[in-house]
Amino acid sequence: MARLILALTAGLALMLGAAAAFAQSSGPLRIEITEGVIEPMPFAVPAFVAENSAGQQFSDQLSRVIAANLSNTGLFREIPASAHIARITSFDAPVQYSDWRAINAQALITGAVSVQGNRMSVKFRLFDIVSGRQMGDGLQFQGSTDAWRRMAHKVSDAVYSRITGEGGYFDSRVVFVAESGPRENRVKRLAVMDQDGANVEYLTDGRALVIAPRFSPTGDRILYTSYETGTPRIYLMDMGNMRRQVVGDQPGTMTFAPRFSPDGGSMVYSLSVGGTTDLFRLNLSNGQRTQLTNAPSIATAPSFSPDGNRVVFESDRSGTSQLYVMPANGGEARRISFGQGRYGTPVWSPRGDLIAFTKSHQGRFHIGVMRSDGSEERLLTASFLDEGPTWAPNGRVIMFTRETAGGDPALWSVDISGRNLRRIPTPGPASDPAWSPLRQ
Repeated sequence: MARLILALTAGLALMLGAAAAFAQSSGPLRIEITEGVIEPMPFAVPAFVAENSAGQQFSDQLSRVIAANLSNTGLFREIPASAHIARITSFDAPVQYSDWRAINAQALITGAVSVQGNRMSVKFRLFDIVSGRQMGDGLQFQGSTDAWRRMAHKVSDAVYSRITGEGGYFDSRVVFVAESGPRENRVKRLAVMDQDGANVEYLTDGRALVIAPRFSPTGDRILYTSYETGTPRIYLMDMGNMRRQVVGDQPGTMTFAPRFSPDGGSMVYSLSVGGTTDLFRLNLSNGQRTQLTNAPSIATAPSFSPDGNRVVFESDRSGTSQLYVMPANGGEARRISFGQGRYGTPVWSPRGDLIAFTKSHQGRFHIGVMRSDGSEERLLTASFLDEGPTWAPNGRVIMFTRETAGGDPALWSVDISGRNLRRIPTPGPASDPAWSPLRQ
């Protein structure tokens, strides 16, 4: 059992990454993601223009969420409204570039909002103040007034993509374990929230211990491990109707550490029986199970490559917990971690270029990254306990669990450059985050 607990909780990490540099040539405004680190780009986002009286309650709220999203990346720095010279009173009014240059703004986001009943329309434009021109066409989003934050996230994603050339990640969610109560009798519930900590919803009632939730590639299902029956079993939950079912169960076994395949049609997971823990693959439509490993050592924490052809996992087959890569249908596993310390909880980047992991060495825990062949290992964090990385949809940011000595666990994020380490707001102690894909 001690080895199983180790398999369920092990994992510590390192990371590879690049930072941000600003390309300030005569060309269009752009943040180029390179290995340099320089000052965040100053931007301005005045309150959106309310095009009717019903839109007034949302005009400032929209701009505040957009400003927070961009600022939280560490790539951008908002110029506060108190410093603005120009006042945006009409969405169609021409931009006075000289007024924005005077306060050193390099990018300007303007927008407008109108509300009819419970329906909202949000439109925006992005301007390059340096060159004095609009960046791309304006966009418009429509939806329910209840989804106003989602529209702010969509605007943020569009702005981020136009300036960095990379995909956004703001219109996404995070499933995690929400903790409450005394440490000796902690209640743990599955919860889901927006990536910025807003709109928390609870998915389980806390009567059973739950760990390691994972989103499906389409974001409509969640796999997780529950101790509802006293031993770990994998559950599949439908986010639409909240129905759940046991999957991969077999009498006399313990199942845990599930993760979806990139097409969502199968899952890879650990199954423990008779003191042996191996990896299996399960077809979620017909229940067909394939054994991927067969060794007396522990194999756990599997994660597919984005193309679905390989699986990275942790195993103690070499004597200590290390990372291995093998074909997705089983076969010879190749060790990829060779640094000092123990490695665990590997997760393949959505881009396929990096693997995030947890690493423990000399009493410290780290989140790190390495190439899929094990090269270019880089540690991004260090603390009393950092573990369980999960990737943002664009592969630029990692969220993880951090716990201080004697303190409660909390969710933190860091850029793959190792910059912009920040705590994610949650209602209470939280652990085991897993990022969703961008919402549709």
